[in-house]
Amino acid sequence: MDFPTSGTVWIDETSTSTLSDAALTRVRREKVGFIFQSFQLLPTLSVIENVELPLMLAGRKEPRAVAAERLRWVEMEAYADRMPFQLSGGQMQRVAIARAIANAPSIILADEPTGNLDTATSEVILALLRRSADEFGAIVLMATHSLEAIGKADTVVGLHDGRVESVKGAAEVPAKL
Repeated sequence: MDFPTSGTVWIDETSTSTLSDAALTRVRREKVGFIFQSFQLLPTLSVIENVELPLMLAGRKEPRAVAAERLRWVEMEAYADRMPFQLSGGQMQRVAIARAIANAPSIILADEPTGNLDTATSEVILALLRRSADEFGAIVLMATHSLEAIGKADTVVGLHDGRVESVKGAAEVPAKL
């Protein structure tokens, strides 16, 4: 969605710097799942339609069946026909995760995925992100201020004023930053 000021971004052995706009869109649609702090569910679509949309855009066969499976995966199948405004914040984030993993992406970008949630719901969301990495083989790249989320990470990159200050395994990160 943005271009690096230096260096090269590679996704699945493809340099994104040489791709056309159409090819970049295809990479984002098929290789990257996005999870936003504010959920970004489309308010005029039902829960299942929100999950089904990226599948339809990718031309996947049987998008409704795949969307239903992803909703089962995040334990939201009972809410498939509801509208986003009828859900709690944690439920909306689970739907956002289902949408992000709809196309089984290589990379999941999560921007403060627990930022608007209580502690118990945050634990559920972090467990789903871990499960996404384990079951789909996805890399989960998460921006967070949450010590709980940091503690679940395999690798932590510390930033200060936009500069990398440290790279550590999660076990090496102090309990208080």
